[in-house]
Amino acid sequence: MSANVPELLDAWRMVAARRRFDGQVDLAELTRLQGLVADTEGRCSYALEFAHDDILRVSYVELSIDTELPLICQRSLQRFLLPVSMVQRLGLIRSEEDEASLPEGYEPWLVPEDGMLRPLELVEDELVLAVPVVPLSPDGEAVDQDWAPTEEEISKANPFAALAALKKQ
Repeated sequence: MSANVPELLDAWRMVAARRRFDGQVDLAELTRLQGLVADTEGRCSYALEFAHDDILRVSYVELSIDTELPLICQRSLQRFLLPVSMVQRLGLIRSEEDEASLPEGYEPWLVPEDGMLRPLELVEDELVLAVPVVPLSPDGEAVDQDWAPTEEEISKANPFAALAALKKQ
């Protein structure tokens, strides 16, 4: 993690001070992401900007992430880099009931009672959500092939053939 980003931040103090933090982290440090990617080579650049919208009365953190995630294409089984560039506005809430009051465009982030946030948890959560369910390389070739039935499948009798014969009687 970058030296200028603390491991723990007091969310409400950062909102009041309208602080911004820029950092970088190796993908190898994000343990929950490790099972979803092909390997942990690479770095992630991120920025956290804390603010308060006086009109909408929302305290939030705007999270920007730029990285490339190494994935295995499920079409070609080759490693490829998925570019991830996102900006997410997270509305800071104190309880789950406050989620309903968030305006459109804000994702809820439940702040612990002590108000302390771990910046890398925010980054890692968003990267985990950015991994596609079925990774497909945009440069991968489509597999178009007709699969003919095997001789064994053709020679097998239809289990309902006997019922069809009874129906005709």
